[in-house]
Amino acid sequence: MPPKEQKSKEQKAKAAMHSSKGKKKKWSKGKTKEKVNNEVKYTQGGFDKMLTEVPKMKMITPSILSDRLRINGSLARATLKHLEAEGKIRAITKHSAQLIYTRATNVAAE
Repeated sequence: MPPKEQKSKEQKAKAAMHSSKGKKKKWSKGKTKEKVNNEVKYTQGGFDKMLTEVPKMKMITPSILSDRLRINGSLARATLKHLEAEGKIRAITKHSAQLIYTRATNVAAE
């Protein structure tokens, strides 16, 4: 059996680059969530939609309002205070972290 030919450094480097082990691992960019553009102020159409839809909901929270009406959280909390003062909704739980309301019914004698 004849002796193997010695490869030069360039040939060894080239062979290493073309092998499957020589490639660097490519990291994924990760999943990016699409940023929502929620309103900071009501438009006239959004305000009218809020006045008609929100008092009919069974469960009302700032996060639900923010999601459905495309408004930010502080505007959703202010909306809940406004509707409660008008008597269109009533509070179930007023916790500092989560406000839960429901539609005003005839049993508002609590």
